[in-house]
Amino acid sequence: MADRHPQRRRPPGRRGRRGGECGGDGGDGVGRLSADALHSSPARDSEPGPVRTCVGCRRREQATGLLRVVVVDGTLVPDPRRRLPGRGASVHPRPECLDRAERRSAFPRALRVPGPLDTAAVRKHLEQQEGVEIVSAPSFTEDKVDPS
Repeated sequence: MADRHPQRRRPPGRRGRRGGECGGDGGDGVGRLSADALHSSPARDSEPGPVRTCVGCRRREQATGLLRVVVVDGTLVPDPRRRLPGRGASVHPRPECLDRAERRSAFPRALRVPGPLDTAAVRKHLEQQEGVEIVSAPSFTEDKVDPS
């Protein structure tokens, strides 16, 4: 087998990733990144704590800046205290992210449930937080052109 695939053979004395620590250069530490440097990201470096991804805009942020939602009887329920049981999804507490998550059908995928979910409770929670009514779609009931 070694004759057929010479590129798979490792040079003698090198252990690679299977040899222990990240980098696996044999223990001298020269030219090796630490495990923390290999597995860090800009979002994690700024502040300690869990990092989550918004299902609407797909941006990573600290979990404290996102609203956790869970499914209870086929409806999305906001979980601001992060105490409700079950799989949760995170979304920025902004109407744009909630609208985008609805358009992309991100909640059923993230929460692993079949079918569409009712987001009225989450929308109401956002309205109470902002103190302003959130309109999900523009209303076209009034004419833009004066008919006279």
